Amino acid sequence: MLQLKFIATTTFGLEATVKREIQKLEFENISTTDGAVYFTGNETVIPKANIHLRSADRVLLVMGQFKAFSFDELFEKTKSLNWSDWIPKEGNFYVTGKSIKSQLYSVPDCQSIVEKAIVENLKKKYKIDWFEKTGALYKIQVAILKDVVTLTIDTTGSSLHKRGYRDSAVIAPLKETLASALIELSFWKKDRIFLDPTCGSGTLPIEAAMIAKNIAPGISRKFVSEEWKNIPAQYWKDVRSKAYSDINVDFTPEIFGSDINPKAIEMAKHNAVNAGVDDCIRFETKPFNEITLKGDYGVCICNPPYAERMGILEDVENLYRDMGKIFRKNKTWSFYTITSHEEFEKLYGKKADKKRKLFNGNVKIDYYQYYGLKPPVDK
Repeated sequence: MLQLKFIATTTFGLEATVKREIQKLEFENISTTDGAVYFTGNETVIPKANIHLRSADRVLLVMGQFKAFSFDELFEKTKSLNWSDWIPKEGNFYVTGKSIKSQLYSVPDCQSIVEKAIVENLKKKYKIDWFEKTGALYKIQVAILKDVVTLTIDTTGSSLHKRGYRDSAVIAPLKETLASALIELSFWKKDRIFLDPTCGSGTLPIEAAMIAKNIAPGISRKFVSEEWKNIPAQYWKDVRSKAYSDINVDFTPEIFGSDINPKAIEMAKHNAVNAGVDDCIRFETKPFNEITLKGDYGVCICNPPYAERMGILEDVENLYRDMGKIFRKNKTWSFYTITSHEEFEKLYGKKADKKRKLFNGNVKIDYYQYYGLKPPVDK
């Protein structure tokens, strides 16, 4: 099998989280840069990465990387790559682009030149002058950063955050990939209580349940590269079969989700059924100030309303005060939350043990982390 190069794209700030996931999958030559994790492997990496990665946005196949300072250079170096190794004569390919701090700054021109170069390459290979583009989809991206060109083909299709279980969502839902990353960045383990008291349509509790039950996030959805001829259907079948056999059907975690909005709770229950985890999440309609902490050494992770997202500022600030009152009572509980409010720690009543900068869509947020006491170690 060929040794191929890939990029797992991710939200800024989550590169280390995605890197750890890739290490667990035992891919090779792993390195990171802003918003991307590079790694290598053979063709079987494509189904394995797409089905198993929880926090990445998509998986790109790298066709080539080179410096280019002129359109002629871009054309010739693009044309020299082995496009026919992946794109058949009926392949439906198109080019997107971006350029940052580079001499070739006109994105439409770069896209046009790359497409022309690929067409010339394929014309020579297939001995035809016209491509009907009636086959499988190949989304090609030309990305230029400081005059270094990276040419990729998207193997994912719809972003990896689209697990397939969320038919219903409230206003400003948290992306599944970010929710999974927030959990991975916490101290929560499957044998500890999990609570989301502002659960909305249930994304955080559902992602926690999927992690606890070892359910691969992409197990039930389709990917654009499943239609590609040079990735045998058996590869996908083998990865999915292994993923199903690895589900921990005998373990039931303690996961709770609540929200003041009864319609949101109904959505959450419906989504949990779709995800196959409705048997291990207890949802209820409840305002935050009526929350009680069940047991010790639990972990709360939540995505409460914040002014840029939804809600009235005064109500939001009162909610943050309630958070502090409730979670400061039990020193064994750990509390994690994201918000864009710069005065959160003051309103909560305590400085966070750790704060991490992230992005929820285009909104810059901080992930505030308050650590409770560690559970006793069984001897």
